[in-house]
Amino acid sequence: MVQKKVLVIGSGFAGLSAATHLAHLGYQVTLLEKNSTPGGRARKFEAEGFTFDMGPSWYWMPDVFDTYFSHFGKKTADYYDLIRLDPSYTVVFGEKDFMDIPANLAEFRKLLESIEPGVGPKLDEFLKQAAYKYKVGIQDLVYRPSRSLMEFASPKLLVDMIRMDIFQSMSKHVRKFFKEDKIIRLMEFPVLFLGETAQNIPALYSLMNYADIVLGTWYPAGGMHKIIEGMVSLAEEKGVNIRYDAEVAEIIVKNDKAESVLLNSGESFDADIIVAGADYHHVDSMMLAPEYRNYNEAYWDKRVMAPSSLLFYIGVDKRLKNLRHHNLFFDEPLGPHADAIYTNPRWPEKPLFYASVPSITDPTVAPEGKENLFLLIPLAPDLEDSEELREKYFHMIMDRLEKLTGQDIRNHIIYKRSYAHSDFKSDYHAFKGNAYGLANTLLQTAILKPSLKNKKVKNLYYTGQFTVPGPGVPPSLISGHVVAKEVIKENNL
Repeated sequence: MVQKKVLVIGSGFAGLSAATHLAHLGYQVTLLEKNSTPGGRARKFEAEGFTFDMGPSWYWMPDVFDTYFSHFGKKTADYYDLIRLDPSYTVVFGEKDFMDIPANLAEFRKLLESIEPGVGPKLDEFLKQAAYKYKVGIQDLVYRPSRSLMEFASPKLLVDMIRMDIFQSMSKHVRKFFKEDKIIRLMEFPVLFLGETAQNIPALYSLMNYADIVLGTWYPAGGMHKIIEGMVSLAEEKGVNIRYDAEVAEIIVKNDKAESVLLNSGESFDADIIVAGADYHHVDSMMLAPEYRNYNEAYWDKRVMAPSSLLFYIGVDKRLKNLRHHNLFFDEPLGPHADAIYTNPRWPEKPLFYASVPSITDPTVAPEGKENLFLLIPLAPDLEDSEELREKYFHMIMDRLEKLTGQDIRNHIIYKRSYAHSDFKSDYHAFKGNAYGLANTLLQTAILKPSLKNKKVKNLYYTGQFTVPGPGVPPSLISGHVVAKEVIKENNL
């Protein structure tokens, strides 16, 4: 039997997942990657003895990774070692006002009781509901391709969806249980991963609190890129042919069927099926002739984008104090910063920021006696991005970081690299320089997301953070599996 040829564009989590699932089931898969290394936004780079993860740094929902590798008879431990962080992370509310978030649930309950006496039973009920949403959402809903309302038509599922508060905002839901501002901010923080404020995210996503508080925050020894290395190893074991420095310029369509792709180099690859894991807007708007595009520019301009980011990768020539592996700086109000991202796009006046110091947990990512520091400021997409602005914001947050942690850092920096909108565009063709894809608002959920199947080209599919189930590392892993199942259903070997 002649194997059907599949081309997968992009080697991020979704592309690698789709390619491996299809190869496992007998397809001949070639994966084309624009850059010289795999991983998409989860690439790594090395400089001056430091190893930097370029993008994702949080390992949540360990069960999703376990499930992924188990499809192929493997375990995460076959590829990397996991460390549970304790404390999970630290929230900095101000000078000498640091809150360590304990990994132990009983200790977390005590912490909240110390802030809001009597809140323990309310936390229990909140987490009970969140656990239910996690079970239904992550083990059922996210695996639906969302191509028809009929997928959601069963009476049980409709009852489940009502119970999961999809029509109530996360903000209102949290305030039903908690009154103290610090607890509210803590409970609303995880939805920032979904690309919107708690006022505009459905309360369904309290499932993220279950992931945070109960399932915990983990770290793959060696860095997040170890997951990519494991996925690449597994993909190649299954027969996936990965081609690097292979940027696709055009998808050639004849008789409503994608029959080949043309690279910038002039090389071409033919295919029976194409799965695009690259930026959806770029694939749809730049690789296809106008008559074959799923959506026009007016559609894309109306999408609510998740934020972009200004990132700094920093090497420090000494050990740092008063910092944990993950640190959230909430020492300024969220409202004005959120307004600058979502309502009136601009560079924020007083940005919140995130600092990660993986070398506290993992000595392999920095030379002995030195520290690996990663800084992130969430920003609106499609902003002007210049070196002058990057430097202004670097010093703005370093002023606060040094003051709040009581140490000099800038005079000890031996390596620094910044990364923002223009880099996301050049490296990933990211629409408006986005970092996370589409926001998970109610009107951009399930069937209201861009479709995973092209409506005009019968053998072209999409996967990744623009389509179902949404942005983030675990959803991207799942997205690859979801699209692979659709390919298999519609293209028998």
